[in-house]
Amino acid sequence: MERKLTKKELLLNFLRKMFFLTLGPCIAAFALEVFLVPNNIIDGGIVGISIILSYLTKINLGLLIFLINIPFFLLAFNKIGKKFVIQTFYAIGLSLAVKFLTIHHLPVTHDLLLATVFGGIALGTGVGLVLKNEGSLDGTEIMSLVLSKKFGFSVGEWIMAFNIFIYGASGLVFGWNKAMYAVLTYFIAFKVIDIVL
Repeated sequence: MERKLTKKELLLNFLRKMFFLTLGPCIAAFALEVFLVPNNIIDGGIVGISIILSYLTKINLGLLIFLINIPFFLLAFNKIGKKFVIQTFYAIGLSLAVKFLTIHHLPVTHDLLLATVFGGIALGTGVGLVLKNEGSLDGTEIMSLVLSKKFGFSVGEWIMAFNIFIYGASGLVFGWNKAMYAVLTYFIAFKVIDIVL
């Protein structure tokens, strides 16, 4: 029979989870602001769409990430559960972290390979910490969970399908060279997420 956790243990578990749901978005925001965005290398999902739109419209990246994710919050609230949505909503503090970490003029490097590798490692670490603590940073993950339950195919297959279109758009806006670096970033981040999980 499983032992019931004490109030102190429940509180410590909650505080630990909130710590990582705070740290993860900050690490991901750091990856975007210092490595990826200054070099026009996108991430996948809603963040990738937001980077492209921010580049084209000059609207703040953090604001776009937050606004575009709102419909996915509503979808998740009805389909997945309140706890997941609340933790995801908190983790989307990524958008606020990006808003207050707007330092595009201070990139660490302009070397595209270095930006891709270290940006992918940092991004994967941040996203992995959030996923490990039952949150999400991207509406496409929520949409993929819903579509997977309804139509079959794995969550990963749905996310990849979305990202094919997003990387295609990246190629049209930033050039195919940058789009290929973006795919490499995604691959590195994906592997790091696996390690974190």
